[in-house]
Amino acid sequence: MSEALPHPVQRLIEAFTRLPGIGPKTASRLTYHLLRAPESEALELARALEEMRTDTKLCSNCFNVTVVGVDPCGICSDETRLAGVLCVVEEPLDVLAIERTEQFRGRYHVLHGALSPVEGVGPEDLRIAELVERVAHEGIGELILATNPTLEGRATALYLKQRLTGQALRMTRLAIGLPSGGDLEYADVLTLSQALEGRQEL
Repeated sequence: MSEALPHPVQRLIEAFTRLPGIGPKTASRLTYHLLRAPESEALELARALEEMRTDTKLCSNCFNVTVVGVDPCGICSDETRLAGVLCVVEEPLDVLAIERTEQFRGRYHVLHGALSPVEGVGPEDLRIAELVERVAHEGIGELILATNPTLEGRATALYLKQRLTGQALRMTRLAIGLPSGGDLEYADVLTLSQALEGRQEL
């Protein structure tokens, strides 16, 4: 290790590079920003990280993130939400994305990933068994499979459909296609194909 880079600085850079989407250059910029910033800013970041680790947990019902002492989470315990409609997502961030639309009033189930044989992620690594149990015991009438439109997301949706075949259950998938305001000439082949397959009556 270079003598120009003290060990504590190197350690923080390495810690940042382990985060998704942060490469060595970004990690170095973040580290040197914190070195130059007021001490209070760095300590506030440290406190926020510690609080996140000690004061949050997964909801025992939907597996979204909740605060320690609040279980089930606020969405699961909200009696104004539709108990019979369940939206299945891959990650807690997907819940936030759907909630921002203010269009969905059902409840969620977070799988914490998608099936990926290449990465060694099988059904036992996700919250699929818990989903099957919820469908059987909570009177779910519709299951919205809102997994990502990736190969892994589609494989996960297909697996869930097969796993839940035979249940008195309507299964739907989020529509996939052209973005609002987009031009056809700039759309890729897969997006256009999916838009054609998912076309609707006028």
